Amino acid sequence: MRHSTYKSLTDELGSTMTSLAHSRSSHAGPAEFDIRDHVDGSSVFFGATANVIMQLSLAPVGYGVAESRVHSGSIMKHPFKRTRTTITYLSVAMMGTDEDRAAYRAAINGAHRHVHSTPQSPVKYNAFDKNLQLWVAACLYWGSVDLMERLHGPADDVTADTYYDYAHRFGTTLQVPREMWPADRAAFAEYWTANLAATHVDDTIKAYFDDLLDLRMLYPPLRLVFARFHRWFTTGLLPQHLRDELGLTWTEHDERRLNRLLRTTGAVWGRLPRPLRNFPFNATLADMRRRQRRGKPLI
Repeated sequence: MRHSTYKSLTDELGSTMTSLAHSRSSHAGPAEFDIRDHVDGSSVFFGATANVIMQLSLAPVGYGVAESRVHSGSIMKHPFKRTRTTITYLSVAMMGTDEDRAAYRAAINGAHRHVHSTPQSPVKYNAFDKNLQLWVAACLYWGSVDLMERLHGPADDVTADTYYDYAHRFGTTLQVPREMWPADRAAFAEYWTANLAATHVDDTIKAYFDDLLDLRMLYPPLRLVFARFHRWFTTGLLPQHLRDELGLTWTEHDERRLNRLLRTTGAVWGRLPRPLRNFPFNATLADMRRRQRRGKPLI
């Protein structure tokens, strides 16, 4: 049974891997664009916490997570399960088929039905709010571009525009209508600037962020090894407005060190075979499809 399960998963993962396109040219046009050429697994390690902080800095999103009654999806209680769910969402949104996205949307909707404010909540929120989902999608897009440019350098305008148009899936995989996604990168910049300035971190959400930055969800030995480094590079990947909100300091020397680290990582990662560069996104997509075939919960 174990051999059969392993073979099924590896066969599907191998199929996903071998289907990847082989054109990371900086001159790729829309007809040549394959999103899997722009999926970099190192972004999971570097960008996850910074992106969560950006998303949750909008108070209704922050309180929706901090007060969530869906304990099985809590990163503080189940860090590895929550991480798998999040990575799977990203892989399904960007590399999955329409059928994959519909299945994962239904699974997430089941959890989101329990995420809404109560009379005691300091702010009103509902996980099905399209405007809140749009902000989350915008954070995912902004963070992905910021990291990819730091790792591999900026893309040409054609590739950047095509990637932006594709990135609406960060929101439309849930309830965000396609027409809500800002029309182009200039419109997105206006949306981002206005909404980032409106974010605010109160004491409740700041305490939650401090736990994330210091990896309080991990066992003490792991925290001892990784927490300080994790807090440092996460601080560097936050917009300055949010550093100010959290009282985090960041110097030009820190910026140079971080950029040097990311450029080095990008140079090494970019030389790996494409299936390794895509990991763990390709693996979670294969796992999601396996779970669906076997009738197991997707999240």
